[in-house]
Amino acid sequence: MPQLIASVQGVEVKHVQLSKPRTTLGRKPGNDIVLDNMVVSGEHCVFELEGLADVWLRDLGSTNGTYINDHMAKARVQLHDGDIIAIGPFRIRYVQENERPESQFGGTTQFSASDFAVLQQAAFQVMSGTSAGLTVPVVKAVTTFGRPGVCVVSVSHRRNGYFVSHLAGETVPMLNGKAVADEPMPLADKDVLDLAGTKMLFMLEEMPQ
Repeated sequence: MPQLIASVQGVEVKHVQLSKPRTTLGRKPGNDIVLDNMVVSGEHCVFELEGLADVWLRDLGSTNGTYINDHMAKARVQLHDGDIIAIGPFRIRYVQENERPESQFGGTTQFSASDFAVLQQAAFQVMSGTSAGLTVPVVKAVTTFGRPGVCVVSVSHRRNGYFVSHLAGETVPMLNGKAVADEPMPLADKDVLDLAGTKMLFMLEEMPQ
């Protein structure tokens, strides 16, 4: 079942499964997904489910707009696995299928650091600048790195590995010397990510199952 994972500055705040034909998002309490922030319109946008897993996003004339992979959604847009929706400070990742099965008690399932650590342990090691040598673990479902307004990437963890995509900023990030696109790109052990001159080594350690 398609789902949305919302975060603010890399911290997950909501995890919603799209099970209804129409799921509304906005600041007003009557919405299916309520984001209590003044940059979010009272009725901001709607997610429309067609068939079993086709989801379309439509902006409802919001004041500040709805962005998909850094592009404003000016018309009804079909979502694809890994798309990043930006609404004010919120970053919402669209996942085509469940990353974990539903709880037997119903509702949505939250991710935790311990869930991910069972199979893989990932981290970035800063290679340049004043923070050279610093190791930053990657333990959240979605984590952002970079400098706002300059270069920001989103690193997501899925069942089949880690992926990086360009989230915001005028400077295009580089992965092993190649430009990182808006579409998620897989990360492998010892990959080098360059964020506007700051180089980071991706380290991935397989853990015993």
